[in-house]
Amino acid sequence: MKLWRCEICGDPYIGSSPPYNCPFCGADKRYIKEAKEADAVFDVELNEVDRKNVEHALQVELSNAAFYACAANKTDDAEGKLLFKALRKVEAEHASVWKKILKLDRVPQVNEPCHVRNTENLEDSHTREARAIEFYKKAAAESENARVKELFEVFVEVETDHLKLSEERLE
Repeated sequence: MKLWRCEICGDPYIGSSPPYNCPFCGADKRYIKEAKEADAVFDVELNEVDRKNVEHALQVELSNAAFYACAANKTDDAEGKLLFKALRKVEAEHASVWKKILKLDRVPQVNEPCHVRNTENLEDSHTREARAIEFYKKAAAESENARVKELFEVFVEVETDHLKLSEERLE
C-alpha cells in the first residue's frame, strides 16, 4: 500500500496504485503522485482578473454542489440519486480548492432548487456543466498565473466528464 496525493485538490488516497481519477475532485490519474513527491500548491498571487474569476468559480461550484445535494435527495430514480450524490461531492471539492486559493476560512451556505423527475435534474445538470465548462475555458485563457490556469483547465476536463454522464442518461 502507498499514500498518494492529488496535485489538484491536495487530498490523500491510500492504495496499491493510483486511482484512474482522483476520488475527491475527479482529476485525471496524471495528477496523482506518491504523496512524498506530490506538489499541491494553493498559495498563489491573484491578479484582479484571476481573483474575479476564482471568486465566480467558487460560486459556480457552491451552486452546483447545492443543486446536486437537492437532486440526490429528491430525484425519482435510484441510480440518479447515486449519480447526484457523487457529483455533489466532486463539486464541493472543487469549491474547496477555490476556497483554498482565495484563503477563505469558510464559504456561505447555498441552497438550490431541483426537481423530482430525474430527467429534469439531468437536463439541469447538463446546462450547469456546459455553463461551467465555457466559463472555465474563458477563465483559463485569461489567467496569467500558471497554477490558476492549470486548475481551470483540469476542471474543464472534469466537468466535461460530468457533461458526458448526463448526456448518456438523457439519450
